[in-house]
Amino acid sequence: MPRNSPPAQPPATLSVTAEPVRFGAGPVPATVAEVAVEAPVNIVYGNLPYAVMMATPSDLEDFVAGFSLTEGIVRSVDEIRGITVTPQADGIVVTVELAPGRFRDHLARRRNLSGRTSCGLCGIETLAEMPMATDLGQHRPVSPGAIQAALDALDRHQPLHRLTRAVHAAAWCDAAGRILAAREDVGRHNALDKLIGARLRAGHDASEGFVLVTSRASFEMIEKTAIFGAGTLVSISAPTSLAIERAKRLGLTLVSIARGDGCTLFTGALAQELETVFP
Repeated sequence: MPRNSPPAQPPATLSVTAEPVRFGAGPVPATVAEVAVEAPVNIVYGNLPYAVMMATPSDLEDFVAGFSLTEGIVRSVDEIRGITVTPQADGIVVTVELAPGRFRDHLARRRNLSGRTSCGLCGIETLAEMPMATDLGQHRPVSPGAIQAALDALDRHQPLHRLTRAVHAAAWCDAAGRILAAREDVGRHNALDKLIGARLRAGHDASEGFVLVTSRASFEMIEKTAIFGAGTLVSISAPTSLAIERAKRLGLTLVSIARGDGCTLFTGALAQELETVFP
């Protein structure tokens, strides 16, 4: 898909004055804190508004590309002809130009998303409309050492979180645990959509490696990961029951409660050794 040159986007952080309070202690001088910006992003296909998502206003082209894929609007990013980001006084409008045939298919869909943080299921009208990825089939297992290496490196790929302590991250890691791409957002689903969009827009697929997220593993995170084609999802927080059930059905390896000293394998299998030794 074409890579448009975006206009200047709003900042991802905002400096505010805050007053620390120490329990049982005297007054503390006011300080300046960096807070994460959360902005309404109106996603428009053609001339038809589709959703207003609350998101961090960075990497919006990646976000909308990934969102379009994981929401089922497109089957591949090749069906996106262009993305235009237009900051406005009360939010941001992102206009997506779809291939003609795909736009006609989109017109048949009814959705009603408003003010959500890319929950992935909001607005569907029946259970039958729940997104469903296909079985992933065989994929190369990830080693515990690769997961540990990615966890050790993750903080270096979260500049916005270091400033604000208020955002999630999603990272794409190779078989050795090297982080090749990472995206951040106030919404965990947004961060994953941004990562998926970034990888696909850059011409990469999910045949080798795994996804690492800083959030819990919910049904929607499993679904988005599988639609992307990744065989393994690693989450720092715990999974939900439906996420485990869905991962089993899809053949996706789910590793959660990932910490520096270990993790928990809920579905699938892990390899025994690092694929590649690196310093």
